[in-house]
Amino acid sequence: MRCLDTSAAARWSGRLGGLAFAACLLGLTSPLAPALALDGIVEKKTFEMPSYTTVGGGTIKNVRIGWESYGTLNEAKDNVILVTHFFSGSSHAAGKYKADDPAPGYWDSIIGPGKPLDTDKYFIISSDTLVNLSPKDPTVVTTGPASTNPDTGKPYGLSFPVVAIRDFVNVQKALLDSLGVTSLQAVMGGSMGSLQALDWATAHPDMVKRVIAAIGGAEADPFLIGWLNLWAAPIKLDPNWNNGDYYGKAEPKAGLTEALKLVTLHARHWKWADAAFGRKWAEEGKDPRAALGNQYAIEAWLEKAAASRAAVSDANHFLYLVKANQTFVAGNGGSLEDGLAKIKAPVLLLPSADDLVFPPDRNMRPLKERLEKQGNAVEYSEAVTSTLGHLDGVANIAKAGDSIAAFLAK
Repeated sequence: MRCLDTSAAARWSGRLGGLAFAACLLGLTSPLAPALALDGIVEKKTFEMPSYTTVGGGTIKNVRIGWESYGTLNEAKDNVILVTHFFSGSSHAAGKYKADDPAPGYWDSIIGPGKPLDTDKYFIISSDTLVNLSPKDPTVVTTGPASTNPDTGKPYGLSFPVVAIRDFVNVQKALLDSLGVTSLQAVMGGSMGSLQALDWATAHPDMVKRVIAAIGGAEADPFLIGWLNLWAAPIKLDPNWNNGDYYGKAEPKAGLTEALKLVTLHARHWKWADAAFGRKWAEEGKDPRAALGNQYAIEAWLEKAAASRAAVSDANHFLYLVKANQTFVAGNGGSLEDGLAKIKAPVLLLPSADDLVFPPDRNMRPLKERLEKQGNAVEYSEAVTSTLGHLDGVANIAKAGDSIAAFLAK
């Protein structure tokens, strides 16, 4: 099934596997996907911490985070590239867990032997974040509001401490410490992953040799904070949300689905909508002008895509991710200038010209100028731009492959 085939979308029903509909939501499923797959089967591993204290001072016990890797860690442990994932993503950046998986990891096109992130040379590692969006996905390992609080034996709900992007970085640092890794050839991520990559460079400037940030920015500006508030609103309006206390009861599935519809459309572009749907009806013979229940094809597609994603997602996890993104400022402090001043590494910025979430004129172009002004080596390329808007930085990352490979070779 092709996710942009509107006739298929209209017939799409039932619960797809986590890999399949995550790929569909991103528009990554294509007949070429198997040919791009990383050779071999990827193993999901689990990193555990007895306790973690958040930057806000909260304590989380029994932290468990999933991770996977591609390539071989050399004896000096200095050939490591950390890949950090986006809002609705996971550690599954490349390869497949099983040979018959419907799609490989989201950046499989650039990770593997001879690819820009060359696994013959580099050890690529990626981990699920705290409060990962998809705790119901069997391939995701994360600790968050849906997890059991060992002190009560019940799910945390909203008693889970608020977390920041820096908390994601800190847990990743603990994972790398457990492997004896003290140097990173690069930290690379897209969207929320780019926030983590930039924050890594501010938190550990002597450890990070390069930063590759795609479709992101150095802080959440007021307009994005407002958009994130809109993303979260349907969940809070769903009576089943019950102020976060819904575990073991009816869950706010309707609100979560509407929230994911907002995310899905905001992360795309009208060029994509025009090409994929136009003003087609969802069902032949059902003119949207004739009845309130009759839909356009794009409406039906958004509903199907979001409902499938909601099947493995958790509403409270969604809200915690929204808060982490709203509060982000590179350096985890009050001043962006102070945070950016800590970055020593060269930086490669990969925006999409049509990004509606992180518009380049508001985010990456000003970031480029600020970094250059303070003496950082900065490269800037909009090669990923196509018709997907924000998601160009995930689905079309291979278009920046030459720039990535050349940047890593310096």
